[in-house]
Amino acid sequence: MRFSISSTVLSSNLTILSKVISSKNSMAILDCFLFEIQDGQLAITASDSENVMKTTSQLDFTDGNGRFAVLARTILDAVRELPEQPLTFEVDFDTFAVRVIYQNGMYNFMAQNADEYPVIQFAPTEVTTITIDAGVLLDNITRSIFATAQEELRPVMNGIYFDLTPDCIAIVASDGSKLVRNRNFTVKSEQSTSFILPKKPASLLKNVLSKDGGDVVIQFDDRSAVISFAAGVLTCRLIEGRYPNYNSVIPQNNPNQLRIDRKALLSTLRRVMPFASESSQLVRIKVEPGHVELSSEDIDFATSAVETLVCEYEGMPMAIGFKGSGLSEILNNIDCEEVVIELADPSRAGVVTPAQQPENEEVLMLIMPMLLND
Repeated sequence: MRFSISSTVLSSNLTILSKVISSKNSMAILDCFLFEIQDGQLAITASDSENVMKTTSQLDFTDGNGRFAVLARTILDAVRELPEQPLTFEVDFDTFAVRVIYQNGMYNFMAQNADEYPVIQFAPTEVTTITIDAGVLLDNITRSIFATAQEELRPVMNGIYFDLTPDCIAIVASDGSKLVRNRNFTVKSEQSTSFILPKKPASLLKNVLSKDGGDVVIQFDDRSAVISFAAGVLTCRLIEGRYPNYNSVIPQNNPNQLRIDRKALLSTLRRVMPFASESSQLVRIKVEPGHVELSSEDIDFATSAVETLVCEYEGMPMAIGFKGSGLSEILNNIDCEEVVIELADPSRAGVVTPAQQPENEEVLMLIMPMLLND
């Protein structure tokens, strides 16, 4: 059997799919990509037994249908170095010998029988379907994934929580010290339902979705989800368990409000953080009407830094401590010119929101304070 495909298209798909394959697979065949040629299209599948991603591409030419598996590292490294050109595959299904012919050369390698590749079926008892714009989902995953935890004792915190209500969908992530809540008011559900997407499939979607990729259809039940997008399909196992009541930890009606240029605050943080204690990364923020002072110190090495910024502040003068790296992550993942930081007192969480919210969305990030030794 012979077929032909663009080297750039093949390389792009293989690079995306390679992120699915685990370095420690339970089955040797899962170290391979599954190639399936059917009706002039090439479907390529990668799996780690819990996550399965498939991409589909139109072939330039084919003279038949067939299935075979190729060791990922063999084909990935070979195709990655080729410039844009047509690649012609010749596959002998009796011996599973594969020849790839390109402009200046040829590759020869052995494939494996596709019948050994496990087929994971999504068989839901009661399925819920939601449709969300690819660009919106990409933005929400990008804003949230940094706040997911890595905990063995509370695995529900290790993913992104999708909370569907009659009013909106809330996409939430938290590691206990910081929290992200994205609300989108264009996606609703008559009946409240939810699921927890693990970090790995969330990262895969972040890499494959595009801003103008149309709609993403998510079908899910209590255990699994099938996520269909323009470039392919991702089937994954969900995290089972009850997600904590995230709304209960968000302080309401904070009396002190700080409005400041996001990039200026981020730059100042980066300058004072190298002088903070390496273990605590504590940055002290002292706010008064008209200006904010950021300072850090490391008593062990006799280093310190202080810098003042102009801001808009309504409230009582106060000093509060935050972990510098956590606050930097939050500021890096909000796409706006100015942020509003709402404060209650030095012992309660700070709430960070964009001064201008995205259309039909409400973005909120929270960071827990650190104790100041005055």
